[in-house]
Amino acid sequence: MSNTNPTPGGFGPPAQPPQQPAPGYGYPQQSGPGYGYPQGGPGYPAAPPVAYPQAAGYGMPAQPSNGMGTTGLVLGIIGVVCSVTFLLWFFGVILGILAIIFGAVGRGKATRGEATNKGAATAGLVCGIIATVILPLLGFLLFASIMGGLGAAS
Repeated sequence: MSNTNPTPGGFGPPAQPPQQPAPGYGYPQQSGPGYGYPQGGPGYPAAPPVAYPQAAGYGMPAQPSNGMGTTGLVLGIIGVVCSVTFLLWFFGVILGILAIIFGAVGRGKATRGEATNKGAATAGLVCGIIATVILPLLGFLLFASIMGGLGAAS
């Protein structure tokens, strides 16, 4: 069998000519009822405005900047974990100092109303103090008691 009008690939049945789309989908109306859009009747109401006008000086409220308090909380938690792990106590002290700084700045922003996470900033401040002061002090006291116990035994 030979094909007089092959498809672009050279195989299969011949390509069909493109068909016209059905009327009523943005094309001119054909003869007969039921085609196209309705010609009469009431129209649809206009869409409401997208944005309502505002008086000068009023705009969108500023988004709260909660980054400092959250950063203080995260650094404080990591600092406490590092301070508990006596091999990483040095990193715990550094992270605790950073947590104190970020927590204090975050609390200040929350007090001024620029942030909404005063509790997280306070928790970061407390965790930073624990990681910087209390846990290294307990580690030093533990080390001193061990050394004192070894000195008394000899």
